[in-house]
Amino acid sequence: MLISKPVAEGIRAGTVTQAFRRWDVPRVKVGGTQLTAAGIVRFESVSRVRDPSRLTEADARRAGVKDLATLQRFLAPTERRPSPRGGRGGDTVYRVRLRWVGEDPRIALRDEVPDGAELAALAAAVARLDAGRRSGPWTRPILEWIRDHPRVVSTELAALLGRDLLPMKADIRRLKALGLTISHDVGYELSPRGVAYLRSLDDPAPPQQA
Repeated sequence: MLISKPVAEGIRAGTVTQAFRRWDVPRVKVGGTQLTAAGIVRFESVSRVRDPSRLTEADARRAGVKDLATLQRFLAPTERRPSPRGGRGGDTVYRVRLRWVGEDPRIALRDEVPDGAELAALAAAVARLDAGRRSGPWTRPILEWIRDHPRVVSTELAALLGRDLLPMKADIRRLKALGLTISHDVGYELSPRGVAYLRSLDDPAPPQQA
């Protein structure tokens, strides 16, 4: 379920407590969680909206939508054609109750400087990313480019790397999941964990904790 950054921040602040989606069947599970730009969100309930025309301005505000008219346009039936994300619209409107339940675990992870066995486990995880690419290892070049070009707009970074933008951003998200990178409104930089990992590639002695 796609949750935009402004909506995620509203969920965290408690001003957004629900979302509406048009699906054939619910695509989230009650009690399930999702990592968003503002932390972890839990799906508290999912219920069918039998008459979307009876939704109110308050419903729109609690969904992070500026007014009811905008919400109704968003929920209006449309021609069912494949979306770029591989999904389709549906015949039923669902109300999903939402609640913020915690920080993004990667925030704490990126400040943890690995040592010893932890560093070995991190290196093994990165090696698995490299092994999954037919074209060969890719993690070190992109980490080095981010190190040397912090906060460079992603389109420029893709050009520097000779990469298509969207696949490159997907790769950086994989590295972010390991706590190696930090995303900014413009560009990226290495986390302390990422700096330590990259340094370890040239230094056989593992970094010591302060």
